[in-house]
Amino acid sequence: MGENIGIVGYGLYIPETRMSAAQISEATNGVWSEDAVKNKLGIISKPIPGPEDGTQEMGARASLDALKRTGVNPKDIDVILCVGEEWKEYGLTTSALYIQNAIGATNAWGIDVANRCCTTLTALKMAKDMLNADPEINTILIAGGYRNGDFIDYTDSAVSMMFNLAAGGGAFIVRRNMEENLLLGTHIMADGSLVHTAGVEIGGIVKPFTPDNVDEGYKSLRLLDATTMKNRLNETSLPNWYHCIDESLRKSGNLTRADIDYLGVLHFKKSQHLAILAEMGLTEDNSVYLEDYGHIGQVDQMLTIHLGLEQGRIRSGSLVTLIAAGIGYTWASTCIRWGRA
Repeated sequence: MGENIGIVGYGLYIPETRMSAAQISEATNGVWSEDAVKNKLGIISKPIPGPEDGTQEMGARASLDALKRTGVNPKDIDVILCVGEEWKEYGLTTSALYIQNAIGATNAWGIDVANRCCTTLTALKMAKDMLNADPEINTILIAGGYRNGDFIDYTDSAVSMMFNLAAGGGAFIVRRNMEENLLLGTHIMADGSLVHTAGVEIGGIVKPFTPDNVDEGYKSLRLLDATTMKNRLNETSLPNWYHCIDESLRKSGNLTRADIDYLGVLHFKKSQHLAILAEMGLTEDNSVYLEDYGHIGQVDQMLTIHLGLEQGRIRSGSLVTLIAAGIGYTWASTCIRWGRA
């Protein structure tokens, strides 16, 4: 298991501007009713970005919140792993270094990590492995922002699974020699055969922007091969998640599903949320459904821990299991022993 690597604390930034289920319904031209948005898609409302809510800036604001909550000196941060999305203020700029400058982490170097909505769990594994491998690294900041909902065309019902995309920023501070919130096992799976089944269709090398497609391009997060993606996910998604959970538990000291106290689940439709809880032998008291937030990509993991603590569902000694998935396609699970070790 290596050294005691743990989470010092977290930070969040949630924009004030919100989009309601009624507004989502209206954006679909009534194809999806307000009731269906609430009860089938599981969205009461979700935060959307305001004029100052850039991807890099939201990651920086969440980082400042983490520093405030924990009292960590930014100059003690050795590495920044930015989990923010590629859609950001300026293309080909390094978001980790934007955060470094914004928070005064002048002794840190940083890199951007991209694994779609699995990026935070990927970065937690990377941070633990880096701390175990390099004795000169002591403190790592994982942080980033997310606003991929900008690309959604609500009149395209083929992407109704992504109507929940929201906006916000999140951060974790990870450190060695911890006595609480210990990072245990992580397991990640990937299926590269799905890499081009969903994505922003216009604006890349294959279909670059032209004077005629700019407006369409900025609303072109689509299913590029809907049949392959949906058929493959129907066959493999839940089994892959269950395998990731079981393997992360095994890597955490041969734990089992019965040991899970809190399951941190990214936002998706309520029926799937309940199905996963039932498979794990858990109830709704062992999780928080993000119906008031939608899906903030890789920020969901910071958010679900915040809400779990706030609502008393995560207690000292709780085994927290976080799960995530990212288009492309990747599945992941990470276990954390929250509270004193």
